[in-house]
Amino acid sequence: MASAVKCVCRNVKLLANKHCGLCILICNRHLSSVTYDRSYWQKVYEERKRKIKDIPINASEANRKYNIFVNNEISLADIKVYGFDYDYTLAQYRDDLHYVLYDLGKESLITKLKYPEGIREQTFNPQFIHRGLHYDIRKGLLMKIDSYHHIQLGTVYRGTTQLSDNETIELYNGTHVPIEDMNTFYGSGPMHQLVDMFAPPEMNLITNVTDYFIANNIAYDPENVFYDIKNAVQGIHVSGLLHNTIVSDLERYLEKEGETKTLLEKLVNTGNKLFIISNSGFPFIDAGMKYMVGPGWQDLFDVVVVDARKPKFFNEASGRPFRLYDPLELRTFERVKILEKGKVYQQGNFKDFRHMTGYYGPKVLYFGDHVYSDLADPSLKHSWRTGAIIPELETEVEVISTPEYKATVRWLLVLQRLLEEMQEAATEGSLDMIPSLLEERDAIRTKLKGLCNERFGSMFRTHHNPTYFTRRMARFADIYTSKLTNLLQYSDKHTFYPRRTLLPHEPFPFHDPTNLVQEVAQNRKG
Repeated sequence: MASAVKCVCRNVKLLANKHCGLCILICNRHLSSVTYDRSYWQKVYEERKRKIKDIPINASEANRKYNIFVNNEISLADIKVYGFDYDYTLAQYRDDLHYVLYDLGKESLITKLKYPEGIREQTFNPQFIHRGLHYDIRKGLLMKIDSYHHIQLGTVYRGTTQLSDNETIELYNGTHVPIEDMNTFYGSGPMHQLVDMFAPPEMNLITNVTDYFIANNIAYDPENVFYDIKNAVQGIHVSGLLHNTIVSDLERYLEKEGETKTLLEKLVNTGNKLFIISNSGFPFIDAGMKYMVGPGWQDLFDVVVVDARKPKFFNEASGRPFRLYDPLELRTFERVKILEKGKVYQQGNFKDFRHMTGYYGPKVLYFGDHVYSDLADPSLKHSWRTGAIIPELETEVEVISTPEYKATVRWLLVLQRLLEEMQEAATEGSLDMIPSLLEERDAIRTKLKGLCNERFGSMFRTHHNPTYFTRRMARFADIYTSKLTNLLQYSDKHTFYPRRTLLPHEPFPFHDPTNLVQEVAQNRKG
């Protein structure tokens, strides 16, 4: 006699052979002797698909793109000191800057490194890539890697040509990248992550130059191409050419938000100390801050440090000494014993900074755009609280808040739950349907990827895991947002609470939204 179990639909105990067709799925582990053919599973599939479409979708969440998102709980009531990087933190740049960086880098390759003249015809394509991708300098491949060091299949490119999944698996003996092959903040392997704001023009140049060499049958070494392009683009910054270009037309390149001044004044008026630590030079910062905030911008900051050479500023044991900035560029070797408001200091190191300011530990909240050079050491070594500025968040949140994206994700989750149930049932009918559902799942994944970026998908996740970029950002940043002025939405006493995320072994505390069996059954009562 079959065991008696509670029927979800009728809330009474019935024999297994009396169960309704939907309720049986909940207790299939106890009823392994019961089998269902493919037509039964097809009905379940169709019922769930119909039911998921009936659930309303909140389409009013696009304004979340201006929110501050939380990795680690932090209360602004505990913060007494706010620190800022300059570029892409206090200063937000327009998209035109990437086009200029690309063109200047391309020109440097042709004129200084004698790359073929035909490369001049290549153009910048911002839709092709996003930050956080990895480039294998040995194999010459650009790709996206997840938080577990696995390559996301379908995101591997040589130039602008996609490699098939089989080619990728053969080249890497699977999809996993060993840790010794990673080249991150402290690594030295061949897999370089392109994560700073120079990354988009660099990646475009790498793919375009690669395409040109392949099309014209020119032998090339991917490693040399990588370093030639990286040095060309970075050299524009080091030489001062980039800064001169920006300063010559601030209106074209720099966003002017009146809210920047409002935010800084709010922080000062609520009793906080403010400082800047930037790798850029003072004339460049001064021009930008006067444009954004006004000529008296220095009055808002207690300490201003330029030419800091982060990340070395934060991690060198002996560090460079601070030097008082001289606008006439006359060198001074007088020892700096105190960091005074109204003055500007060059170089320096964290140890002396802490000693002379008393800014230390979790009472400091420092904002920056680079998860490694700005945020890693302050959070890991010095216990500062940290905030990441990620401009791409606005576009990402707009996409994932659309009804199309949310409905597609919902069905993907329900479909995957159904796959698990079919596998557990292990009947001829259920196993027979699994291949077709896997094909549908892959098609859904491809659709979701394309909604974010046709080639590489979301900057923040692969199909089901966070990206490598997201993993590092979550480790080094307590909070993250698209721009600094989003902080204006919150009071100076606001506490940012992270979501409690379920671990794989933890049950849903209320209702599993992917399991529609009970919900459908209850709606059928009567």
